[in-house]
This record gives sequence, C-alpha cells and structure tokens, in this order.
Amino acid sequence: MTSTPWQAAMITPTEDFDGAPLLRKEFRLEGGHGGVAKAMLRATAFGVYEAAINGVPVGEDVLSPGWSSYEWRLRYRSYDVTDLVQPTTVIGVSLGNGWYRGHLAWHGTSNLYGDRLGFFGQLDVEFEDGFVQSVASDTTWQSGPSATTFNDLYDGQTIDARRNQPGWAELNFDAGASAGAWRGVQALEFDVDRLAEPVGPPVVRTDVVKPREVFKSPTGKTLVDFGQNLVGWIRFTVKGEAGRTITIRHAEVLEDGELGVRPLRSAKAADTFILSGGEDSFEPTKTFHGFRYAEVSNWPGNLTKDSLEAVVVHSELERTGTFECSNELVNQLHRNIVWGLRGNFLDLPTDCPQRDERLGWTGDIAVFAPTAAFLYDVKGFLQDWLLDLAVEQRAQDGLVPITVPDALKYCPQPPEYPTPESSALWSEASVWVPWALWEAYGDVSVLQNQYESMVSHSRRVEGLLSPAGLWDAGFQFGDWLDPDAAPNEPWAAKADTGVVATACMYRTARITAQTARLLGKHDDEAYFEALAARVRASFAEHYVAADGTIHSDCTTVYSLAIAFDVLATAALREFAGNRLAELVRKNNYRVSTGFAGTPFITHALTDTGHVDEACRLLLEEGCPSWLYPVTMGATTVWERWDSMLPDGTINPGDMTSFNHYALGAVADWLHKAIGGIRPLEPGYAKVLIAPQPGEGINWAKTSLKTPHGTVRVEWKLDDDGLFLEATVPEGVEADVVLPGGEHRSVSGGTHQFTSPAALAVPTGA
Repeated sequence: MTSTPWQAAMITPTEDFDGAPLLRKEFRLEGGHGGVAKAMLRATAFGVYEAAINGVPVGEDVLSPGWSSYEWRLRYRSYDVTDLVQPTTVIGVSLGNGWYRGHLAWHGTSNLYGDRLGFFGQLDVEFEDGFVQSVASDTTWQSGPSATTFNDLYDGQTIDARRNQPGWAELNFDAGASAGAWRGVQALEFDVDRLAEPVGPPVVRTDVVKPREVFKSPTGKTLVDFGQNLVGWIRFTVKGEAGRTITIRHAEVLEDGELGVRPLRSAKAADTFILSGGEDSFEPTKTFHGFRYAEVSNWPGNLTKDSLEAVVVHSELERTGTFECSNELVNQLHRNIVWGLRGNFLDLPTDCPQRDERLGWTGDIAVFAPTAAFLYDVKGFLQDWLLDLAVEQRAQDGLVPITVPDALKYCPQPPEYPTPESSALWSEASVWVPWALWEAYGDVSVLQNQYESMVSHSRRVEGLLSPAGLWDAGFQFGDWLDPDAAPNEPWAAKADTGVVATACMYRTARITAQTARLLGKHDDEAYFEALAARVRASFAEHYVAADGTIHSDCTTVYSLAIAFDVLATAALREFAGNRLAELVRKNNYRVSTGFAGTPFITHALTDTGHVDEACRLLLEEGCPSWLYPVTMGATTVWERWDSMLPDGTINPGDMTSFNHYALGAVADWLHKAIGGIRPLEPGYAKVLIAPQPGEGINWAKTSLKTPHGTVRVEWKLDDDGLFLEATVPEGVEADVVLPGGEHRSVSGGTHQFTSPAALAVPTGA
C-alpha cells in the first residue's frame, strides 16, 4: 500500500492527566467502495505510545517510537491493521513520558525535548475500488485519564487499578459516564519533515523469566531472585482489598543480604501498584529496569515463585552467532556477554540499563560493534543509531558527541568539566561502527550513508593534531577504568592518553581511506592515506623508543599499536608482541587494561604468536579478570573489573554498573581466534577458518549465520591431535589454516581435518 500524504497533526491533551493520558477517536468507514483491501496505521509520539484498534493492540512493540535525536529525527512505526478495522472503528492511544519528557542523565533534568506529550498518527484505509479514507490525529479526538498516575524510565511507574476504564479503546464506551473526566485535545506546532521511517527494529517483549527463589532479607524484607540480571519489568495478577499499595523495588545485586540500590544513584527504580478490590493484572510498560532482584512490599497473602514473572524487553534482533567451549566458566562469560547486549540494546546501544544514565555512549559501541554483529543481526539497529550520530554531528560542526542521542548538550555541566571536543575511541564510533557493519554484512550502503560522517570526524581530528602530528592535547577518556586507577578516578590510567588517541586516529584515517577507495573517491583516498602515514610517522618518532619500547610501557599501548598496525616494521611489531606477553606474565595474567586496551589485548597477543598467554589471561579467575565476576555469580558483564569486591561489598566508586557490555568485547576474539571464524571478504563472502587452540581449552563449537548461509566450526584436541569439522555455505570459499600452519582451500559443504596429518575428508566423499 502506497503511503498517502500526511494529514495528521501532533495533538496533545488539554490536560496532562498525570503524564499518562489516553486518546480516543471513533469513526465510521465510508460506504459505497466495497470491502477493505488494506489498512495501515502510521504512528509516533512526543513521549512513548501504545496504540490499539477496537481494543486490540496494533503491534507487539513497546516504548515506541523509542529514543532518537528528536530535534531532527522522530521515527514513526507502521502497522498492518487490515484485520482490525470494522464498519465503526475506535483508535485508542496511551501515552507516557519516555525519553522525550522523562528524566535523562544524572543531573536530575527532565523535559529535555519538550514539556508537552503528543501523538501523531494516521490510519489509511484502502477499499477494493482503490478509494482511500484517511483518519488522522486532529482536534476532534478525545483525551482522558489512565490508571497510570506516574511514569518515568528511571524512577518507575505507579498504576492505580481503581482508575481503570474498561473498554476505553472500544465501541460503546461512554466517556461522559466514565470514572474519569474526558476532555479534548489541541494541536502542537510540528514540522513533518522531522518524521523518519525507522531503519531499526522495534522494542518488544522477548522473554519471560520466572523467579528462582523468594526469601526474606536479614531485616525481614521480601526479596525475589530471578537468577538472571535482565532488563524489563515485573508483571502479575493479584487480588486484594481496594486501596492496598504494593511496591516493587529493583536492583542488580544484594549487599549484606539486602537490595543493593546505591549503584542506581538517583534512579528510584520502583513500581507501585494500587489494588481495586477485584482481580487486577499489572504490567508497567512505561518504564524499564535493570535487575536480578526485586524487593516486594505489602503483597496480599503469601508471595510465591508463581505469583509474578519478569518480562525481558529489548530491540527485536535475530540471533546469528553462537560459541561454546570446554571451559564452563568461559561459557558463562559468553552467556553474560549475550545478556549484556540484550539488556543494553533497547532501541539504542546504551552503556547501562539501570541507573540514572542509560545513554548511548559512543565509546562502548565503538569497540563492541564487531562482537554485537557476530552475536545478532544488528545491521538495521546500528544503522538507525548511526543516522542519529550523523545528525548530531552535523549540528555540532563535525563534533561526534560522547553520547548519541546527545542529551548531555542540554544538561548543566560543572565548571571543571572540559569543553566538549572530539574524544579518541568515543568519537571513533563514527568510523569504526560503519566499518564493523561493512565487514559483518558486506552492504556497501552502510558506508555510503555514513561517509560524510566518517570524513567529517577524520578531518576534525586532523585539525586537533599538535604541531608534532600527535593527538595529545585536550581532555581524553583514554584507557577508561584501568583496573589500577582509583575508584573515583576512572580516567587515571597507566596508558598515556596521547598514545591512545594517536593510535586511534591512525586506525580511523586508514579506515576512512579504505572507505574512500571502496566508494571510488580516489582523491579522498589519497588524502587520508597521506594523513594516516603522517600520523604513523609521528607516533613512531615521538612514542616509540629506539629499542621498541612504547611510551608509558603498559599493556594497552602495545595492544593498540599491534592491533591497529601502527608499527611500521616487523621487528618493532615482534618486540611489541614480546613485551606485551612479558607484561601479561609479570602481572600474573591479571587484566591490566581499561576500555581502550581490553577489546584488543587478546587479539594482539594471538596475532604475535602468544596464544597461550592470551588464553591464560582469559582463564584467570582472580580479580581483575574476565572470569572473576563469573566466580562471583555474575550473569552479565560488569562496568568495572571489581564492581563487586571479593568480600561481597559493592565497589565504593559512584559509577558502578553490573550490566555494561564494553569489557565483553573479548568475545570477538573468542569467535575469531578460539572459535576460528573470520571474514576474509566483507559479509563472509570468503571465510578464514583458523582456530587457535591455547592452554586450558581443548574443544570449541562456533557458528555464524552469515548473509550467505551458516558457517560452523567444531574442533577438539586429544592425545591423537586436533580434529576439526567445518561447514561452509554453498557458493562460499573458505581458507582453512590448521594450528601447524598447513593451508587448505574448500567450498560449500562439511569438511573434516586432522592435525598434524592435516588430511581433508569432505563429508560424503
């Protein structure tokens, strides 16, 4: 059905109705045109909305339209409602504050985008004779109160079941006789040029988790353990006396046996439910929480594991990649990484889902994008976010903000905060994320769409280089959350910020040059190749000593220099690899890197011949390490290596999340080095199968659903040597490299190999 021109207006209730108004429009289909051939509803809001036709939800999405850079891009969703329209039809809409008007960031600010909720929608009904009847949001609609008396993404939702109005979105509802006073609406000023069709998927309910245990805390509080740190809300059906108030507070961890709410900072993360006296069903869909534990107060009767359930909510993504190996702690780590992605891919890639933040920090996704693109099909999801990055960047003279959408530009900043400027690794998301999508999916349109953004960032940073050709001035996050930094000084890393930033700039310039070549922009290609060469030369001159030592001589600087290929000679690269391995050994295989070095250190070790050191680093269980949180019962990846201390207390820093995916970027190495699946051509049109068994892991199973079909690799190591089985899609060529170095080339089908004999035995041959 071809979309008809917009006739709708952005409408708002004449009263606010506690920030959660209902909207209603009843109409009749025009006669004389035959039956309905197709009916489509397009809808969006200032705030979040849920829409129904004749009382039936129009889709499975929640928290729509999500959070975009509302100033320039307000996305709408389209719904096929052909089966829902009747001769007389009612459109019902429920609104909430969402990101548009609710609290955002840690400054206590709200109403960042506006102080009035609004709905914009149009139902187009096409009849059998081709006639189209459009019913659009306008000033003939009605507005009224809902059962929700408070809603905020950070603080929670209050639902008073005594205010329910059964049938409000159905026929024969008498607004005048209802319990609430219904009013009219008015039109808001709105430019339809801001409307954008979404590229990414909607947010939906994806799972239900039942409680593992209901128990009492030391102070007598009723606690529920769902056994998994997740993102969403709790729903239930209950019966109790009218006016009884049930309160549910949420947290990720316990401390001293009680709900550990300090990491939430100002976010209340509490839902309140007031009973009607009958049987009430509650589901707070205008908020979300990051939690494993819930504290339930004033429940009528005995609360059991069957009394309630947790609903998992995130963007609708298809799972594409899997990994499993012989070490169960590593398997749990991988599951934690998957759950961390699920919880933080709620309409946009956020840093954390629980405290007064939940922002689209660019640095986190800059390093995590390759892992995400293996585990799930995130192409549309991240393309949509990149469009917001580009519009924010254009509005800020080429500056890629540290969060997208950039809510922080509206928030008061203390005078000691640095003036906003491009930040290495964080601003690199403008270049690194499109490149990760290109490598994963092979769709050049991603690079075409983001090319202006990539070039703009590269040129801006070029202008920030010092006379020495280094990116060594201004504030940098650097190797953020280096485990040796004090809890309240996460920026105080061992790695020199100039070394980190200059290495990042080199990688960015190279990727921009490669993108220009792919797009046939040869003048740009030459320009950015020359820029990369200058940066590389400056890095070598000012940061690399004659003996190969890199300035600040710590694991992160060697990891980046190797992974980004900054070092110009094989001898320097060999020295860097050996020095990196030496530092890892000297630190007893404990992690010594922060946000910048962690995603790359195992790659750097493996690529310079130190597979065993990489594996021992991975398998270390002492703090700090990847497996330390697993031994502490973690079910998602933590923000800090020691978000919880060995004695069970929460890290004293005021920035402590138990669901942060960034440090889980090590999964990219698990998939490529241990699992053995790498793209040799974008989109896995050609594949490298080269598992590298290391100390402590004797089998692994990895699979990836690529645009060309599924690649599977399974290997095991025993006394007879290595056995490898690889499945390659038809039409795809794979280079197989066995640990001994022998190469084989195979195409579609399942193939078996042994090492050291390295005999290929195609299945069925």
